[in-house]
Amino acid sequence: WMRMAVCARLCGVGSARGCRRRQQEQRGGLEGEPEEEERIEGPDVGPAAEPPGSPSPRRSLLQLPPELLVEIFASLPGPELPNLAQVCKKFRQILSTDTIWRRRCKEEYGVCENLRKLEITGVSCRDVYVKRINPRVKSGRFMKILPDYEHMEYRDVYTCLLHRYRHILGLWQPDIGPYGGLLNVVVDGLFIIGWMYLPPHDPHVDDPMRLKPLFRIHLMERKSATVECMYGHKGPHNGHIQIVKKDEFSTKCNQTDYHRMSGGRQEEFRMWLREEWGRTLEDIFHEHMQELILMKFIYTSQYDNCLTYRRIYHPPCSAEDLLQAGLFKGTYGSHGLEIIMLSFHGTSAKGTKLTGDPNVPAGQQTLDVDLTRRVQLPDPEHLRNFEELSRIILEIQEQVHREQQQDEPGEVDGVRQGTGSPQKPEAENENEEEQSAEDKSGGSAAGQPFELPMGVMARNEDYPRTCKMCFYGTGLIAGHGFTSPERTPGVFILFDEDRFGFIWLELKSFSLYSRIRDVFQNAEAPSQEAFDDMLKSMQSWTT
Repeated sequence: WMRMAVCARLCGVGSARGCRRRQQEQRGGLEGEPEEEERIEGPDVGPAAEPPGSPSPRRSLLQLPPELLVEIFASLPGPELPNLAQVCKKFRQILSTDTIWRRRCKEEYGVCENLRKLEITGVSCRDVYVKRINPRVKSGRFMKILPDYEHMEYRDVYTCLLHRYRHILGLWQPDIGPYGGLLNVVVDGLFIIGWMYLPPHDPHVDDPMRLKPLFRIHLMERKSATVECMYGHKGPHNGHIQIVKKDEFSTKCNQTDYHRMSGGRQEEFRMWLREEWGRTLEDIFHEHMQELILMKFIYTSQYDNCLTYRRIYHPPCSAEDLLQAGLFKGTYGSHGLEIIMLSFHGTSAKGTKLTGDPNVPAGQQTLDVDLTRRVQLPDPEHLRNFEELSRIILEIQEQVHREQQQDEPGEVDGVRQGTGSPQKPEAENENEEEQSAEDKSGGSAAGQPFELPMGVMARNEDYPRTCKMCFYGTGLIAGHGFTSPERTPGVFILFDEDRFGFIWLELKSFSLYSRIRDVFQNAEAPSQEAFDDMLKSMQSWTT
């Protein structure tokens, strides 16, 4: 806005000096005005010398050479340029320069491709079209629907593609019942692509995420953006995107026959199983696991990529946090790998599911860690004794329950009591913290030995054998259909900056979590309050 105001004043418009046309309108002198008078001119500045001491004459932006005006306009925000084009003919002509719009495409959306030199840079238009979307297709398969980049302009790319669909860029959670998901909509070259993020195959939690394109938007011809569905195995086909309301949009496939396979549902299921689990049904011997897999296929395939998406934010980070907040993938028994969001809220850490299962759906808070209650693991000779670990954790749980009961407000003689925090005396807390620090001095930095207790099941046995520290926490468990949900005690184990674990005491199960290292753009929360509101809303989306 400030840059626009400066430009307006330089060219003789704005609050400092009304434009000539507006002044003439006020005087009623516009009748019979010649066409060229539409141009807004500055004051007459001739070569004659000004008297000494007189103020310097006002100079007009119109007097600057066109190449300098191009540089000035290219530094302005793209959404402001159409307004600037209405100032006068000269501005409108200069703003038709493609250099300006190419710079806006690059600075605002990261588009680095050169529309005029795709062949010279060693990347053909066909390769840009095919490789970015589906590396498995043979070269030339989609030549007949190749966009006509030769006759496109960056202004078309900016106004008809990037600016028009800017509201769908960022992270989203699809409404797929209890299963949820993670969609990242990005500008990828000359396309806007919606990538579904899938966890690696169970139980390889440290492997990178798998990306699957669900839709793409691009310019097939000038001033006309095309939406294509990428679901299925027959290539891109006609789709539709509708922005329902703020932070919500929906996709629809107009040619669902592209999702079908010649072998029918059985072939579709086998293909889905290989992609989702990296194996065949015969390789999965656990009967309950087979039922869960088949149930997920039947439920998710009915949508045919006709989905509603709601915006989610990357958790805010602070230097004071135990580790950097972010997205993690973790093991969940027979349900396979799931994606959670780890965020910090004062003295607690919360893990919220982005993908879920029929027991605990997406959007629910799977972990709640109390960072004020550090757990001292048993000594090495008792480390594998599950009963010893249970005793330690259950003692902390009893203490938490006692404090919660004391913290419940009551009334004595009409006076409200118990509204304060009934923690132990500060001196006692400080002594325990100092003792804990002395016991672990040097141990936290170097890492203390860790090994799962006997009888605790782990999908991934390749977990770290040293940890930095442990905390008391609770995990959410429920019956099928999210029936009878309850929080049960457990141990949060911090291994390093990118990995942590959780022991579910009641289930005698261990979950290992590994950080998703992908960088997400357009995913920052406007504020901590907005992020907290999003977490509350997520629970209602899938309940």
